[in-house]
Amino acid sequence: MRHLARLADYCSITNMHTKNLAIVWAPNLLRSKQIESACFSGTAAFMEVRIQSVVVEFILNHVDVLFSPKLSSVIRDGAGEPL
Repeated sequence: MRHLARLADYCSITNMHTKNLAIVWAPNLLRSKQIESACFSGTAAFMEVRIQSVVVEFILNHVDVLFSPKLSSVIRDGAGEPL
């Protein structure tokens, strides 16, 4: 995720900002067997992928906070000082 966030820093050159990266990578990062099954119609599958891309975009926009060592230690310890 940090790598993709770093790629977004070069969006002025690549035109791959967080939204575009999320659209491309979300189906692979948040793979869903439901979408791959035949029971999902085109519209339902599209909505599921859209939700996935919103989640990945959020993660990319907040990668420093979500993957910070301080947050990791608070989660690992189960309690701690507030962030």
